[in-house]
Amino acid sequence: MSADDGPSAPVPSPDSYGPELTRLRNSIDNLDAALVHVLAERFKCTQDVGQLKARHGMPPADPAREAQQIDRLRRLAVEAKLDPEFAEKFLNFVVAEVLRHHEAIAGS
Repeated sequence: MSADDGPSAPVPSPDSYGPELTRLRNSIDNLDAALVHVLAERFKCTQDVGQLKARHGMPPADPAREAQQIDRLRRLAVEAKLDPEFAEKFLNFVVAEVLRHHEAIAGS
């Protein structure tokens, strides 16, 4: 910092925002917990799909279904004012994990 920059403003501590920050953080914590529970439920369903596919000799991956889901999630993201690129990356991450599970089930 040069002498021309002047004194820097003090950075307020998180405690200075008090109840509002606590309320917002509590909401975030609740949403994070809900996301974990929803993902757990989703993976229970996809495990059942993997078992069904394995019993019937179906391949673990279904590229057509994945493409449909990406399109659907991108549309939902736009409607929800969420970045569709983020939604697609998130779905791709989840699908990769599901595929890993399906391949493990098919191999067992």
